[in-house]
Amino acid sequence: MSLLDGRTAVVTGGAQGIGFAIAERYVAEGAHVVLGDLDLAATEAAVERLGGREVAAAVRCDVTKADEVEALVAAAVDRFGSLDVMVNNAGITRDATMRKMTEEQFDQVISVHLKGTWNGTRIAAGVMREQKSGAIVNLSSISGKVGLVGQTNYSAAKAGIVGLTKAAAKEVAHLGVRVNAIQPGLIRSAMTEAMPQRIWDSKLAEIPMARAGEPAEVANVALFLASDLSSYMTGTVLEVTGGRHI
Repeated sequence: MSLLDGRTAVVTGGAQGIGFAIAERYVAEGAHVVLGDLDLAATEAAVERLGGREVAAAVRCDVTKADEVEALVAAAVDRFGSLDVMVNNAGITRDATMRKMTEEQFDQVISVHLKGTWNGTRIAAGVMREQKSGAIVNLSSISGKVGLVGQTNYSAAKAGIVGLTKAAAKEVAHLGVRVNAIQPGLIRSAMTEAMPQRIWDSKLAEIPMARAGEPAEVANVALFLASDLSSYMTGTVLEVTGGRHI
């Protein structure tokens, strides 16, 4: 039996990158997956890559808007019959030094990452508490642990997700709902590979394993947290960093 047979998962920001890798891993383990993303065309294309409408569905969703997250969760329940896993992954970057960062850039990142994760956690927990089971997986970042130059907005949001995860975990543990977080480090993606070579090299030098991670390696941890393998874990933060900043 596969680890997620018969379960339904929602993944925000699921059209590409880490979100898509998580969705792909979940489908491989028997789950139905609903992808929520701003770009509906890209999300529909991702559904086809996952195996089509038998196993996945696409919903346009702006995670900063509670009604759209509610519609995303409702679509999963209506289409596949339950909500067993919620992955709050959607995110953006608006990097700039604190001196140059605009208030709008700060607000945008806080809204998508922190408010978006709060929306997803709150709304998913509301469904899961009724069925007395469920796993919520929030994507933080190593930036939320150590703080990175040019990311006062992103580091603040990702640190906030850790606090949110721990508080929410305490609120819903007695209802059978688990809430955990992942802090990825340098993961190979279109965004990170666009870095100037000198910045890439400096980040790589901080990693004891001497390589960047792959999205699939984050997805494996997201699978663990979604499955019964982690049945006695809640409020935890798992670093997927190759040993960076330990």
